Amino acid sequence: MIRGGISRINKACTFPHLAETHAQLIRNGYQHGLATVTKLAQKLFDVGATRHARALFFSVPKPDIFLFNVLIKGFSFSPDASSISLYTHLRKNTTLSPDNFTYAFAINASPDDNLGMCLHAHAVVDGFDSNLFVASALVDLYFFAVGYARKVFDKIPERDTVLWNTMITGLVRNCSYDDSVQGFKDMVARGVRLESITLATVLPAVAEMQEVKVGMGIQCLALKLGFHFDDYVLTGLISVFLKCGDVDTARLLFGMIRKLDLVSYNAMISGLSCNGETECAVNFFRELLVSGQRVSSSTMVGLIPVSSPFGHLHLACCIQGFCVKSGTVLHPSVSTALTTIYSRLNEIDLARQLFDESLEKPVAAWNALISGYTQNGLTEMAISLFQEMMATEFTLNPVMITSILSACAQLGALSFGKTLIKSKNLEQNIYVLTALIDMYAKCGNISEAWQLFDLTSEKNTVTWNTRIFGYGLHGYGHEALKLFNEMLHLGFQPSSVTFLSVLYACSHAGLVRERDEIFHAMVNKYKIEPLAEHYACMVDILGRAGQLEKALEFIRRMPVEPGPAVWGTLLGACMIHKDTNLARVASERLFELDPGNVGYYVLLSNIYSVERNFRKAASVREVVKKINLSKTPGCTVIEVNGTPNIFVCGDRSHSQTTAIYAKLEELTGKMREMGYQSETVTALHDVEEEEKELMFNVLSEKLAIALGLITTEPVCLDCHAATKFISKITERVIVVRDANRFHHFKDGICSCGDYW
Repeated sequence: MIRGGISRINKACTFPHLAETHAQLIRNGYQHGLATVTKLAQKLFDVGATRHARALFFSVPKPDIFLFNVLIKGFSFSPDASSISLYTHLRKNTTLSPDNFTYAFAINASPDDNLGMCLHAHAVVDGFDSNLFVASALVDLYFFAVGYARKVFDKIPERDTVLWNTMITGLVRNCSYDDSVQGFKDMVARGVRLESITLATVLPAVAEMQEVKVGMGIQCLALKLGFHFDDYVLTGLISVFLKCGDVDTARLLFGMIRKLDLVSYNAMISGLSCNGETECAVNFFRELLVSGQRVSSSTMVGLIPVSSPFGHLHLACCIQGFCVKSGTVLHPSVSTALTTIYSRLNEIDLARQLFDESLEKPVAAWNALISGYTQNGLTEMAISLFQEMMATEFTLNPVMITSILSACAQLGALSFGKTLIKSKNLEQNIYVLTALIDMYAKCGNISEAWQLFDLTSEKNTVTWNTRIFGYGLHGYGHEALKLFNEMLHLGFQPSSVTFLSVLYACSHAGLVRERDEIFHAMVNKYKIEPLAEHYACMVDILGRAGQLEKALEFIRRMPVEPGPAVWGTLLGACMIHKDTNLARVASERLFELDPGNVGYYVLLSNIYSVERNFRKAASVREVVKKINLSKTPGCTVIEVNGTPNIFVCGDRSHSQTTAIYAKLEELTGKMREMGYQSETVTALHDVEEEEKELMFNVLSEKLAIALGLITTEPVCLDCHAATKFISKITERVIVVRDANRFHHFKDGICSCGDYW
C-alpha cells in the first residue's frame, strides 16, 4: 500500500487530487507512514498548499529529520519566518540532530543577515560549515559583505560546480564584475566541470564590463562544450555583443534561439535602446506584443531610451501611457527609468510628478530626481530632496550606500555622507570604501581621501582608479602618473576607466609628452578600444597646451567619427587661447551634432566678446533667442556646519546678507589696492563698464567666499583671479571647485599654476 500511495501522490498534480489521496491513506491507516507523509508534504508545497502541509506535519507523532528538512525547505518561500520557527522547534523540542540539508535550507530561508550568521555559528559547532551544500548557502547569504562570502568559499578545499556557480552569481549580483570574470577564469583553469548555467551566469558581468574579447572567448568555449545553442547562453551572448556595440552579431545570435521567450526579447530591446537604435527597439517590442507574450517591468525599462533620450520625449510619454495601462508603471524600476529620462530631457516637472505618484521609491529613484535637479541648475531643490531622502527609513545595502555617496559627491554634501557611513557601520565594505574615497576627493577633502585609501587593505582596480582620478581632479598630474605605475607594478590590470583617469590628470597638468605614451600603451599593449572620452582627453591635453592645430589634426585622424565631447573640448580650448577661426570650425560641427545645447552658443559668444567682436557675439545670442534656448543661471554651493548654502548672482536672500556684502566690499577694496581688476570682457557689451564691474563683484562664487570667510574654515568655491587675491589678503587656504577640477589657493598662488 505504501508504494501504491506514493505512486498515486506522484501522479497527483492538483490539490483536490492530493486531498483525495490523503483521505485514502487515512482510511487505510497509513497516515503516519513517514515515507508517504514526506512525499505528500513535498507535493503539497509544489501546488502551493502550505497551510495543509503544516497541518499534515503536526499530525505526525514522531517526524524524522528528513520530514523536518522537507518542511523547512518548503516554508522558505513563505513571507514569514516559519522555516526558522521549525528549525528552533527541531533543536529545542526533539532529540533529532540537524544535518547538512537542515542547515542549508534554514540558511536559505533566513529572513535577515544576523539570523543567518547565527545559523552559521550553529553549523560550525555541529561540524557542517565545510560541507559543500551548507557552504553554497553561506556564500549566497554573505553577499551583503563580499569579504565574508570569500572567506567561506576559500575555506572549502574541494569546491564543486554548484559552489563555484553560487560564488560567481553572487559577485555578479553585487556588481563585482571584475571579480566574477576572474572567478570564472579560475574555475576553468582548475578544470572544474562547467555547466551551461555557469556560462549564462558570468556573461552579464562580461556585458557590463564591455569586454567583447572575453565574450568571444566564452562563446568559443560554449561551442567546444556543446552549450552554444543553449537559449540562456545565446541570450547572454546577445547582451555582450549589444553592450559592445555589435548589433549585427546580436541579431544573428537572436535568430539562433529555438524558443524565443521574454528574456531573449528583453535582451534585444534593452541592447538596441542602449545603442541608440530606438526605432529597432520599438519594432522588437511590437513583435513581442504580436507574439502574445505578456511584457514585464524589465521590458519597459529596456525600451525607455535613457542612454539616448534627446528627441524622444513623445516616445517616453507613449511608453508611460502603455505602462499605466499594463500596470507596470507601479514597478519601482519603471518609474525610476521614466523619472530619469524626463530629468535628462529637462522635463523636471514631469519627473517630479512621476516621482511623487510612485508608491515605492528606491534609492535609484531619489538619485535620478536629485541628478535631474542638479543638471537643470536647481541645486537648492536637489539638496532639499537629498535631505528628505536621508530622513526616509531605507533598508540600505552596500550598493544603495554607494549610490547615495555618489549623490553626496555630486552635491558636495560631505557631512551627509560621513554621517550616513557612521550610522550604518559599513566602512569595511570595499565598494563603500571606494565610494567614500571618491566622495572625499570630489568634495575637496583630499587628505582624508588619501588617508582612507592607505588604510584600505583590500584594494581593487576601481579603488586605484578612484585615487588616480582624484589626483587629476585636484591637479596633481605627476602624482597620478606615479600612482598609475605603482598600480601596474603591483599587478593590477588597468581598465578603460584607469586610462581615462590618467589622461584626465595629464590634461590638467600639461603633460603632453606623457599623454602619447599612455594612449599608445592603452591601444597597443593592453588592447583597449578608446572611447569618445579618451579622444576628448587627448584633444584637451593639446588644446590646453596651446597646440590647437595639432588638436584639430588629431581629430581629423581619429578612426571614429568625433562626437560632441571631442568638438566641445576643442571649442573650450579655443576660448582659453582666443582662437576664433578654429572656434568657428568646432562650433559649426557642434551645432550640427547637438543643436539643443545652449552651452556651445554661450562659449562661442564669449570667444567673440574676448576679441571685442561684439557684433558677432550679439548675432550668436540672437540665434539662441530665435531657437528658444535658455541658459540655466549658475549657482554656488558652500556647506557650513553641515548645512548647504546656495547663492546665485546678486543673491540677497541669505540670512547673513548684510555681513556677506560688507565682507565682500572690504575684500574688493583691498584687492583693488593690490592691483586687481574685474575680468568683465565677456559681459554684455551693451552694459556700461561700471555696471559690468558691479555685476562681477556680486557673482555667486564671491558671495560664497564671503560667507565662508565670516563663518568657517576654508571652503569650496570659484572665481580664479579674485580668489588668488583673497587668499593672499586673508592669509587663508581656499579650496575651489570649478566645472572640471579643484584649485588650492594659498598666498595668492593657485595649485594649477594658472594652467586652467
